[in-house]
Amino acid sequence: MSKNIIVTGTSRGIGFELVQVLAAQGHQVLALSRNIESLTKLNLENLNVIATDIGNTDDLIQVSDFVSTHWQSVDVIIHNAGKLVNKPFAETTTNDFLEVYKVNVFAIAELTKILLPYLKNKSHVIAISSMGGIQGSMKFPGLAAYSSSKGAVITLFELLAEEYKEQGIAFNTLALGAVQTEMLAEAFPDYKAPTSAVAMAKYIADFALTGSQFYNGKVLQVSSSTP
Repeated sequence: MSKNIIVTGTSRGIGFELVQVLAAQGHQVLALSRNIESLTKLNLENLNVIATDIGNTDDLIQVSDFVSTHWQSVDVIIHNAGKLVNKPFAETTTNDFLEVYKVNVFAIAELTKILLPYLKNKSHVIAISSMGGIQGSMKFPGLAAYSSSKGAVITLFELLAEEYKEQGIAFNTLALGAVQTEMLAEAFPDYKAPTSAVAMAKYIADFALTGSQFYNGKVLQVSSSTP
């Protein structure tokens, strides 16, 4: 059965592969990204694309307008967009923290809030976090803003799962380990990850469609390596 699925952060990496996996399965997919050139070139019939800066509330209203006009309901939201700053803590400014949290936490909260009227019983909302946000996991210098923001979204989704359980809306978080993407190269330039973006996209797609049957308010550690 075809689902209505929204994915953020889709111009490259996991998000780019994810929308292709889901569209190929016959789902209606709305891809959100600031840069949409790579997405429009895909020319997939059931892939809709909106140029969106998720840190801008006015841009997010476009998403609500699209859903209201074309879908009326949303089955799955995958909050995949992320921002990373890699610099020593002493050099990390308040603005650095704000910019990272704006994308990795605040935009997730705002987009979820805007789409709440279209979520229903058995809808599934997923946040893509990081092993860096898991308490007690190995931490790496230079990622104070990024990893702390990924920890914040884990707690946020635990709270949302509790708040919306009576409506039957599931909120879960996937804390990813190393995946071979451009963002990984920014954090660990010389590291070669054991997992490809395509393989992780297939895993996330399957979890998005089936995971809410088994999980709510949970964080799953999806990692076979360190980092």
